[in-house]
Amino acid sequence: MTITFADIEAAAARIEGLAVVTPLVESPALNGRLGGRVLIKPETLQRGGAFKFRGAMNKISRLSDEERARGVVACSSGNHAQGVALSARMVGAPAVIVMPQDAPAMKVANTRDYGAEVIFYDRYTDDRDAITRQIAQVRGMTIVWPFDDYDIAAGQGTAALEMEAQARALGAHLDMAITPVGGGGLAAGVSTAFRHLSPATEVYGVEPSAFDDTARSLAAGERVGVDQGARSICDALMSPMPGKLTFPINQTNLTGVLTVTDAEVAEAMRYAFTWLKLVVEPGGCVALAALLAGKLPVEGKTVGVVLSGGNVDPELFAKVLSGEI
Repeated sequence: MTITFADIEAAAARIEGLAVVTPLVESPALNGRLGGRVLIKPETLQRGGAFKFRGAMNKISRLSDEERARGVVACSSGNHAQGVALSARMVGAPAVIVMPQDAPAMKVANTRDYGAEVIFYDRYTDDRDAITRQIAQVRGMTIVWPFDDYDIAAGQGTAALEMEAQARALGAHLDMAITPVGGGGLAAGVSTAFRHLSPATEVYGVEPSAFDDTARSLAAGERVGVDQGARSICDALMSPMPGKLTFPINQTNLTGVLTVTDAEVAEAMRYAFTWLKLVVEPGGCVALAALLAGKLPVEGKTVGVVLSGGNVDPELFAKVLSGEI
């Protein structure tokens, strides 16, 4: 099984009027610096502050009335948590979110504000999937996995559906599309959409250098995990291993996967704030970081870039802007 373009189209129909059709924006300053045309998809402006709302709403909207009444449970460091909590509230379903103890305070607060119950775990010693499954079994809830689910990936692919149509409306053809990679749900949806809409468009993923599991998995031809002690400021992309369902899709569809350091991410966050007037969280900024760091030459090319989320704690953002990070 896999996801198809028809699945993405169906997801778009389900979330129409619920998810924000985020704009495609262009910066002359950025174009001048890189020597190409860069079209930015700011999912920072999405409901819940990140692309995750798309997949969560697609998944939850497919539940039966009985399943909605019993509620949903999810595990997430924050963006999926908020997407699930908000989607569940919108359809009147209870939600429990399993979050790491070190999740950004803003993401925890927002998840609770959307009405979800938060249960904490230690990301370095506890098995979050096991905790999630236990809650689902005891409470009769439906699990909404953060990335390893075809409905989730199809929902995320709606961002590419919009991006390609918006680019065409601007008279542009995307030579490349670049997206963050964590567990691989967004990349799977985006790459599937482009393989149908514009097969000539090269699709690249970007991940933190300390969490380069997708890049190493592609090189090895099988899923490879990260070191348990790995650390990064990109909390949204700290998945320990590519998804069982998403990896084969990305293995087939992605042109390649690039990696960026925390320092390069911080520089991209400063650039986005100063020149694009956008607040972008670390994990949401990796694709832009790859371009600014010259990881992918784009001179003379037209490139679509996904900024996947903007939920950054004020304290961390202040340190980034001041150059402390």
